[in-house]
Amino acid sequence: MKRVVGVGAALVDLIASVSEEWVVRQKKPKGGMNLMNWGEMGRILGNVENLAIIPGGSASNTMIGLSRLGGLARFICKVGNDDLGDTYSLNLCRNGVEGYIRKSSTPTGRVLSAVTPDAQRTMYTYTGASAELLPTEIGDKPLHGADVAYLEGYLAYNPSLLLHCVHIAKCSGMEVVLDCGSFGVIQDCRFIIDKMIEDHSIDVLIANEDESRMLTSVEEELACMEMTKMAKIAIVKIGKKGCIVGSEDSMIKVGTPGVKALDTTGAGDLWAAGFLYGYSNAWPLEKCAELGSATASEVIQVMGPIIPEAGYERLIAIRDKLSVF
Repeated sequence: MKRVVGVGAALVDLIASVSEEWVVRQKKPKGGMNLMNWGEMGRILGNVENLAIIPGGSASNTMIGLSRLGGLARFICKVGNDDLGDTYSLNLCRNGVEGYIRKSSTPTGRVLSAVTPDAQRTMYTYTGASAELLPTEIGDKPLHGADVAYLEGYLAYNPSLLLHCVHIAKCSGMEVVLDCGSFGVIQDCRFIIDKMIEDHSIDVLIANEDESRMLTSVEEELACMEMTKMAKIAIVKIGKKGCIVGSEDSMIKVGTPGVKALDTTGAGDLWAAGFLYGYSNAWPLEKCAELGSATASEVIQVMGPIIPEAGYERLIAIRDKLSVF
């Protein structure tokens, strides 16, 4: 089994149910990720009630999911020297993720996931301490013994850090998986994504419908075909319709279990967790995607990015069936 090391923002998820009108009043695009400063975050949090507080962050959610599925997961991040930072570190440990965690005097980052009645989530993010992770704080040791580097797209807002991680990974003979994370990342940081593509740095490129459209200016299958020119393996997630996985010599469509979505927070992160488990065990791509879809389907049935114990029991049974080939 290959060991996967994730690099990303350590963010505490704040989950709230809101109306469509609430989202409109914020004057930010629905369904995307919107960066906030400390003052803006305080203002927007003052407009919501009944918050659920859950340690999260995109790559962290993925590493926790991977670990709970039985994979080997490590996570590199930075938190504040505060109670939320301590809670965050403890949560990684409890879920079997090996943490390389730096501390800062800046508060721990947090993200409000505002969930509308259609189960779509819009994110409002204060990066806090997570944005202060420095290239000099990521050397050979945190990546030692790992085979796959999983990089969340939000790292593109810190280009020097993202390129440093890619450089070390490639020099260490690791594969690089880039999950775009949000269409806003591609819109704001296209130059750094293009550089990675031009340098042939990406082995697996993961995007949803909006992100793939932003990358290629075409839809679904055509987008996946275009993305195979950008990476060895290209994945386009298409919501209820499942996903498309493309490589140099194949194009595979995989459906998704028919479940009712309550909240899509963490769906992409947990899809990646399932896919990475199969990928790290050298499964066929179709089976990797099937476990990804099953894992995402479990998390969308609950509020927030944490799959309950019963969900993981079902996923382990699915994992064991898929592993026979």
